[in-house]
Amino acid sequence: MPEGSAESSVERTLGHLRTIDGPAPAAPPAAPLNLEDLYRTHRMRLVRLAILLVDEPATAEDVVQEAFTGLHRNWGKLRDAAAAVGYLRTAVVNGSRSVLRRRKTAREYVPPHAVNARSAESLAMLSTEHQAVVSALSKLPPRQREVLVLRYYGGLSEAEISEAAGISKGTVKSTASRALEALQKAMQNPN
Repeated sequence: MPEGSAESSVERTLGHLRTIDGPAPAAPPAAPLNLEDLYRTHRMRLVRLAILLVDEPATAEDVVQEAFTGLHRNWGKLRDAAAAVGYLRTAVVNGSRSVLRRRKTAREYVPPHAVNARSAESLAMLSTEHQAVVSALSKLPPRQREVLVLRYYGGLSEAEISEAAGISKGTVKSTASRALEALQKAMQNPN
């Protein structure tokens, strides 16, 4: 695979998924947003983000529900609606990390089993190359996976990824670079 093709494959695949999801929510309306508006507007996009991070739709929905519950508890402490979306995104990333940590601990006691949580319909919508990228993405370490998903699926800038993942901008850059190298190797050697 030529140099840089892993990045373009990830960008095409996750960009394709972002396109399937539809346009990102528009700027907030003039009236102040409430929790119900945020839930209606951002829930499905956050669920899809969580699915890409934890690989299991039911768990992803739980993670997003917990993020909204946390937002409800802290609603009075928010600066504005834009802060609420950032809070939710960060809560989903942190909740996904917690799920993955618990899985890792559980796997120390029980042999891991392969779970393909993606539906047949969602896989059918992806080309062979896209399927290979999603499969290789699931083999990356959690932090590398997070950075690539937030960058190419979430469409976030380095600063936004830094805030959502709780890491520095420099770490975002180096992690993305290592992740793309690992992804390229995984795609060349799919076993």
